[in-house]
Amino acid sequence: MVLFILQFSQLRFLATMDLGLNGISGKVPGFFAEFPFLRDLTLRANDFEGQFPTNIFLLKYLKHLDLSYNPSLYVQLPDFPPRNGLQSLNLLETNIFGGIPDSFVHLNSLKFLGLSNIGSHKQPITSIANLTSLNGLWLSGSGIEKPMLSWVGRFENLIYLSLHDYNFSGPIPWWIRNCTNLMSLWLRQCSLSGAIPTWIGNLAKLSDLNLSYNRLSGNVPKALFTLPSLQELLLSSNELCGSLEDIPNPISSLLYSIELRDNNFAGHIPKSFFDLTRLQVLLLDSNYFEGTVELGIIWKLNALDFLMLSDNILSVIDVEDGYPLPYLPHIRYLGLAYCNLTIIPGTLRYTNQLSYLDLSNNKIHGVIPSWIWVNWKESMFELNLSNNMFTSLENSPSLVQMDNLKMLDLSSNKLHGTVPIPVTTTSSSALLDWSDNSFSSIIPDFGRYLPNNTIHLDLSRNKLYGNIPGSICTQKQLKILDLSYNNFSGMMPACLIEGSSLGMLKLRDNHLHGILPENIGDGCMLQTIDLNNNQIEGKIPRSLCNCRNLEVLDIGSNQILDTFPSWLGEMSNLRILFLRSNQLYGSIGGLAESDASSKDFSALQIIDLASNNFSGSLSSKWFDMLQRMTENSSDKGNALAFDSRFPGEYYQERLTFKGIDLTFTKILTTFKMLDFSNNAFDGPIPDSVGNLIALHGLNMSHNAFTGRIPSKLGDLAQLESLDLSQNKLSRVIPRDLTSLTYLAVLNLSYNNLAGMIPEGQQFSSFTNSSFQGNEGLCGRPLSKQCNTSGAGTPSSSVSSQESVGTIVLFVFVGSGFGVGFAVAVVLSVVWQAKRWNCNCFPVPPVTM
Repeated sequence: MVLFILQFSQLRFLATMDLGLNGISGKVPGFFAEFPFLRDLTLRANDFEGQFPTNIFLLKYLKHLDLSYNPSLYVQLPDFPPRNGLQSLNLLETNIFGGIPDSFVHLNSLKFLGLSNIGSHKQPITSIANLTSLNGLWLSGSGIEKPMLSWVGRFENLIYLSLHDYNFSGPIPWWIRNCTNLMSLWLRQCSLSGAIPTWIGNLAKLSDLNLSYNRLSGNVPKALFTLPSLQELLLSSNELCGSLEDIPNPISSLLYSIELRDNNFAGHIPKSFFDLTRLQVLLLDSNYFEGTVELGIIWKLNALDFLMLSDNILSVIDVEDGYPLPYLPHIRYLGLAYCNLTIIPGTLRYTNQLSYLDLSNNKIHGVIPSWIWVNWKESMFELNLSNNMFTSLENSPSLVQMDNLKMLDLSSNKLHGTVPIPVTTTSSSALLDWSDNSFSSIIPDFGRYLPNNTIHLDLSRNKLYGNIPGSICTQKQLKILDLSYNNFSGMMPACLIEGSSLGMLKLRDNHLHGILPENIGDGCMLQTIDLNNNQIEGKIPRSLCNCRNLEVLDIGSNQILDTFPSWLGEMSNLRILFLRSNQLYGSIGGLAESDASSKDFSALQIIDLASNNFSGSLSSKWFDMLQRMTENSSDKGNALAFDSRFPGEYYQERLTFKGIDLTFTKILTTFKMLDFSNNAFDGPIPDSVGNLIALHGLNMSHNAFTGRIPSKLGDLAQLESLDLSQNKLSRVIPRDLTSLTYLAVLNLSYNNLAGMIPEGQQFSSFTNSSFQGNEGLCGRPLSKQCNTSGAGTPSSSVSSQESVGTIVLFVFVGSGFGVGFAVAVVLSVVWQAKRWNCNCFPVPPVTM
């Protein structure tokens, strides 16, 4: 591209150069400054990087400069000379460094200005506030600024105002009412709250109003629909509620776009909406609208291009058979999910322009008609028929031709037979989902027939059997492959891991066997490997370390025979490690020799080593490295997801939590759990476990741990489930555990604990089963009560026993240090022997 431009370097009279939206990368060429008569330069929406040549700003005849949406481009504004002729400057989504110079005030011819990260106390804007010639102002923040923009209210001649991604944290700014000449007002994603003020109805020239992605509440003022020039009303993704009133004089209204999606509106959709003759876009999905909508009324809107009624309480009724259509529908985008449909609307077969159709979550039954693949062969790019009751494809085609297909979702139906294959000629990425059906067969060359642009293939929860087609490995663009919950058998194709471009591989709950491939290359892109509940054998290959982006490793419920893979600690992104129910053996305490500052396993938030043959004692240093579990967060966290390009593709896991097996369809980044149960660990439970203050679940049951329960477990403020049952723990239950206010499940049964069960608000909710099998325990909820001369409170019992040696030492110190020390040692030994005897075989204490 640069060489192409160089061919014009001799065109000294070149006045306009528009290179926007071309995907150009690299630095901005300095030779632009060699075009002395250049008036308009547009470089918007490319991938330019580095610093923009400052001398271009100072070209004598430059009037319009657009560098917007080049996020890697850095711009330092120059000292502008007086009487500079620049009329339009757009630097949105670029990086301004060096601040706004005072000479900015010399841009007295400027009509339009777009800037990012402007308006906070860190960025002085005095010189901008004096640009009274402005009629267009677009400013964006970074989501954290508490903006200081009241000076904008002084621009009485302002026509276009757009503020985006600020943190107003309050109502719509009052000073906007002074801008009475506004024709376009955009306050998008600005953390606005409260009601829409009625004074917006006084902005009589307003044609575009965008208040989307805020937290506005209350009703929509009726005055908005009476604005004589209003063409676009965009209020999506707020908390607005109530019913909508009819629009007066809809036939003469200029409204062509109404976007109210993702709010709390209720009642019936006003009939006047369907009398707006200019209406092109109507987005009402994700609300609580109710009643019946007749498609025949909608089709009379000749200009309607985009209609979304999904996710309400509506019932959509099609035109009756034989009833003449008033107009043929020309709509291109149609969403009718959750609309109580029982058949595909027959009127749709008369349109050949549909590009997007969502009929998911209805009650449509029967066959998927073949005219779908004929009528929309060239136009359709997203088709969602999921969550219905379809049983088959008409004429059972093995190939489905749709030239521009980007997404086809047939999941959660009753489809059976052979998995169909879509054929497309588009170069765009394709997502294919046939999960949760009854497909039973797949052709061996399935992968070779798939579109080369397939990036997401989900065939999970079907009845597929036989071998996994190795031809799937020929799909070099595939990022997500989910074949879970089928009946596949045979060898697991090594190519799915070795040299694969996959990011997510899910094969759980099949009958696959073999070993994990040992030659995983450096180019491994896998972020998730889920092979749970198969028959995989052998060892965990060390070459797995080449998957440096790995976040989830689930190889539980297999037949892997190996020692603990401590080398996995080198994987800095690993969040979930699931090794339960294998034949792993040996100690995991080898990490005790690691440096205390080691980052090994620092990102782990879920560790499940249950039901293996691990043994030996646990090192305190092992738990010290689990840094993510020591970070307590007050926010709710986000769901762990594969990639922002694949919305809804969350990590899922089946965990034993609170004593039962639960399937977590979403795992929050704040959820932390550790399960070492059903092994042969022995020795004491390290106190360092108490440093994992963010834990929600801790299960160390069915081992051979000895000694006391660490009192520091009382510091685990978020703990909801604690299971230390069936070990050899002794001594009293620490009173500190009563501070666990979120604890819902506690199991200390079948140990050697003794003394009184601590009394506390949380402990009073546990039943007898939480403490049974500890002969020395007494007090509620057990039927065995503590007598007045028996075991006292845990705190007093422990403190008196542990301090007796010190007390005796000082009693005898008057007899001389040597004698007193010897007597103290003897009595201490006797006391410890008695103490051991009391813990194992409780006897009444000796009273003095």
